[in-house]
Amino acid sequence: MAKKESSTKSFVLRIDTDTMDAIEKWAADEFRSTNGQLQWIIAEALKKSGRLKKSKSGKSKTDEEDV
Repeated sequence: MAKKESSTKSFVLRIDTDTMDAIEKWAADEFRSTNGQLQWIIAEALKKSGRLKKSKSGKSKTDEEDV
């Protein structure tokens, strides 16, 4: 049986307490989980830098997965 490839990857992120506190508050203000907020922040930075690959529909992958 072939292993199905996941659309997400897990990894450990070390972050200082003050930064994490700010992200957690921001996430709460936006009604997102902390993980969802981090994904959104990263996706926005990638969009602004032009580093996301476009899909056939013309949208970036994270446009289709917005939280």
